[in-house]
Amino acid sequence: MRSYLARRLLLLIPVIFGVITLVFFLIHLIPGDPVDIMLGETASSSDKETLRKQLHLDEPLGAQYLHFLNRLGHGDLGRSLHSNRPVLSTILKRYPNTLELAFFAMLIALLIALPLGIFSALKQHSAVDTGSMFFALLGVSLPNFWLGPLLILLFSVELNLLPVSGKEGILDFILPGITLGLGMSAILTRMIRSSLLEVKQKEYVLCARAKGLAEYRVVMKHTLRNALIPVVTIVGLQFGGLLAGSIITETIFSWPGIGRLTVQAISARDYPLVQGCVLFISLTYVLINLGTDLLYAFIDPRIQYQK
Repeated sequence: MRSYLARRLLLLIPVIFGVITLVFFLIHLIPGDPVDIMLGETASSSDKETLRKQLHLDEPLGAQYLHFLNRLGHGDLGRSLHSNRPVLSTILKRYPNTLELAFFAMLIALLIALPLGIFSALKQHSAVDTGSMFFALLGVSLPNFWLGPLLILLFSVELNLLPVSGKEGILDFILPGITLGLGMSAILTRMIRSSLLEVKQKEYVLCARAKGLAEYRVVMKHTLRNALIPVVTIVGLQFGGLLAGSIITETIFSWPGIGRLTVQAISARDYPLVQGCVLFISLTYVLINLGTDLLYAFIDPRIQYQK
């Protein structure tokens, strides 16, 4: 396990470096002059030139990139052009809210997908199977930017059961959590079903039944445990996707997370803040993938010995 972990960590270094490089150059392709945004178009030329030198914007792009790497190595992501606050502290203030919403959405997805996927596989071609597959198709087809307002109209405006926006209590998690988790639950339902159907035909499962084991033990100990191994990978990847999907959902529900912060920074052309938000989301996705690989190797030790 240690050698596998060491290999994965070594492979992580060029990936993180590539993500940092890509984020830097993509942000610099955004049109507009950040100096004009900070000082306004009515500022004097001397003030603009002084600020441009302070931010190293008068230097070639390669030199700016080296300054960026140097600051990043010291944990400095720059300062927001609008609030003049450190970007890192601004993101860290919002980041936990996004993680809380992502975990809640993941919980909703698993609570829906596990029973639906299991019963659908055990009762193949039945009404339960047909209904779960229809739900999976419906869940994948509903985009967040349409589902979110629909839930607001139904549960907040018409029924007055749940709050519309903000984060003050547990009830505020429900609508954005369903909006994020419904699409994921549809994907997981299909994955669990197909994985169980495949494992059901394995010889060790047939052997367990031939020994006279109770169906409950056959399903839980021999079938479900092995069928969930590939599902772990999908859960990890989809959890990383929740962070990207939260940009739209957090904007709809005015959720105080990094997704909404990213949209606000883009609207204000706050380049350092946009750069910091995108970098945080990207690195989180990479680290989640690493954690998924390690968990997958822990569940299935054969992965550790593959070259």
